[in-house]
Amino acid sequence: AFPPPISSAAMTSLKEICRGLPLNPLPENKGRRKGIPHAPVRTPNLTAQEKKLALRNALRYFPPEIQNKLALEFAEELRLYGHIYMYRFCPDIEMRAYPIGEYPCKTKSAAAIMLMIMNNLDPSVAQFPQELVTYGGNGQVFSNWAQFWLVMHYLSEMTEEQTLVMYSGHPLGLFPSHQRAPRLIITNGMVIPNYSSRDEYEKMFALGVTMYGQMTAGSYCYIGPQGIVHGTVLTVLNAGRRYLKAEDLSGKVFVTSGLGGMSGAQAKAAVIAGCVGIIAEVDEAALLKRHKQGWLMEISNNLDHCIARLRYDLKHNSHHSRFMESVISNYVNVEGSVFKRSVENNIQTFFFCRNEVHFLQPIFLLFSREARKNKIALSLGYHGNVVDLWERLVYELDTTGELLVDLGSDQTSCHNPFNGGYYPVQLSFEEGKQLLSTNPGKFRTLVQESLKRHVAAINKLADKGMFFWDYGNAFLLEAQRAGADVAKKGANKTEFRYPSYVQHIMGDIFSLGFGPFRWVCTSGDPQDLATTDSIAMSVLEDSIRQGVSTSVKQQYHDNIRWIREAGRHSLVVGSQARILYSDQKGRVSIAVAINRAISEGKIKAPVVLSRDHHDVSGTDSPFRETSNIYDGSAFCADMAVQNFVGDSFRGATWVALHNGGGVGWGEVINGGFGLVLDGSKEAEERAKMMLSWDVSNGVARRCWSGNAFAYETICQAMKENGTLRVTLPHKVLDENILEQAVKH
Repeated sequence: AFPPPISSAAMTSLKEICRGLPLNPLPENKGRRKGIPHAPVRTPNLTAQEKKLALRNALRYFPPEIQNKLALEFAEELRLYGHIYMYRFCPDIEMRAYPIGEYPCKTKSAAAIMLMIMNNLDPSVAQFPQELVTYGGNGQVFSNWAQFWLVMHYLSEMTEEQTLVMYSGHPLGLFPSHQRAPRLIITNGMVIPNYSSRDEYEKMFALGVTMYGQMTAGSYCYIGPQGIVHGTVLTVLNAGRRYLKAEDLSGKVFVTSGLGGMSGAQAKAAVIAGCVGIIAEVDEAALLKRHKQGWLMEISNNLDHCIARLRYDLKHNSHHSRFMESVISNYVNVEGSVFKRSVENNIQTFFFCRNEVHFLQPIFLLFSREARKNKIALSLGYHGNVVDLWERLVYELDTTGELLVDLGSDQTSCHNPFNGGYYPVQLSFEEGKQLLSTNPGKFRTLVQESLKRHVAAINKLADKGMFFWDYGNAFLLEAQRAGADVAKKGANKTEFRYPSYVQHIMGDIFSLGFGPFRWVCTSGDPQDLATTDSIAMSVLEDSIRQGVSTSVKQQYHDNIRWIREAGRHSLVVGSQARILYSDQKGRVSIAVAINRAISEGKIKAPVVLSRDHHDVSGTDSPFRETSNIYDGSAFCADMAVQNFVGDSFRGATWVALHNGGGVGWGEVINGGFGLVLDGSKEAEERAKMMLSWDVSNGVARRCWSGNAFAYETICQAMKENGTLRVTLPHKVLDENILEQAVKH
């Protein structure tokens, strides 16, 4: 439903947030709130002098007359949590994306940015909202709450002749610029390369001088788990095509892990792709959150139940079906455990609510037989460690000869394995959190042992025909560093025993210019989102009729399928947003059509265009986005930096450049943008200019590295735009001349 008008009290709160830091009187210090997830305790190992420096840096946001009071509580936060979040200043407001007209700003651009910031911190969206972490375990929007208040104040005062400059969460200030300049410039984690280590980062973050913005956390462009679900659907579909030679994934099993932030997309993606997905997650709060949001069909903490899902069909144990049909009512109570039955699309789903009871396995078998018989898609969340799940699948293979899994991957936050991104199998989740805060060295050792067990189980299943890929979360990289058997003989530094999903599944998509384009309807009205969906579908269908290459046509058909499915699967969490993997032509055409719909009143308010940094041009990451670059430049970051700069003067409303994101701190440089469409002719011209560059840059780079799809794509782009001229590579047709030259 359309969000109700906000109350006068909430409106007052929005106005108050824009007045700057609340100092007189100081708000009550309520500390960490109970009942919501919190970030793991950080262990920066500061010296006494460094602790003083951290306090001094935090106190410079406040006048001297209140520094004495704040110093004590900030020191306590640093001691207890390893960082100064300034919990006292966590605002007492319902944090969400309000309709754009409710923000007290002088410009639409500033109001749009405020909306996007508040969406990133919405508890239904953010992983650890009180620590300002949106996703990935440590993807910060800001470093502390003082920065939030100052940014909101600056945005409320900003005119079209000013630009807000952000240094790793810190608002440096409003600087004079001009109307066509970006309203906001963000940099996160821009540390001198020789000092961009994890240990140095922990200290610098504790000091409040740098920040890990992940990708769309620190650029204010996150749209909830939907932000990755389209890419995950495409990945699973294309994995089925490549590895299983199957267009239809009905009855195929996909096993993976992670339901916290962006990984929460996996459950929904499995269902949309039509397969059975079993996703392990150690944090019960994450499982319950995804189930409540409708992204996860079931939860179980019993491996017997999970295995039963994969093995039994209608011919097995038919007496269970007759028996359970006679005893199942709306609620089943056995030995103190409760299972709630829900009926959705004529499918009976039993949600595991409390203790595991082996006796109730027939309940799960009943649904399993029905699902297998009718090839029903299923998402099952296993509350437990994924290593236990993988090892149980190995046990089933060893004892029965059955390979119960077809496809496998991993989306733990392995870019941050020693600070809560990956929990070792040897400990429960709570035991792991406790050890992380008391003995981080021992925690690290257990994580590395767990990674070796993790890989050993995957290797055994892969040897029998299961297909596994790295999902760009640094899983294989960290497993290699832990000593796991992931090496590939004769490979370069970016290759392992298993491919990155970019190398085998999504890389050709990037080379064709397709990537995670997205938009946000700032009215907050679902009808506006439905209108944009219809516009996007019409644009794609028109493009197909006009004629496109076979490879592009496949992607367009996948996109049309996606939009149709998206409307049926309740993907919106937070702002009214949509993601769509699109190429340069599609992005520009969709943007122009949406802008004209705003001008004509078909859409009620401005629309923010953006994309994931994980895109054609946005990210240089040798173990993910550029892992299929083989000319030796995979470790070079010219593309991402040039993209940031080029977007800024071609029309972006705001731009961001980050160190880290996806595979971790020091492993990647990436950038993103936001562009506000307001229905004006100027907005249309900005969109045409900026979106064209935002794709062509990366396609040209991939072409120069030797990718045939990118060569074809950039040549087509040059035909369509006479002002685009790209240096094209010549192939070495005779490899013998290289051998002879080296020997000589």
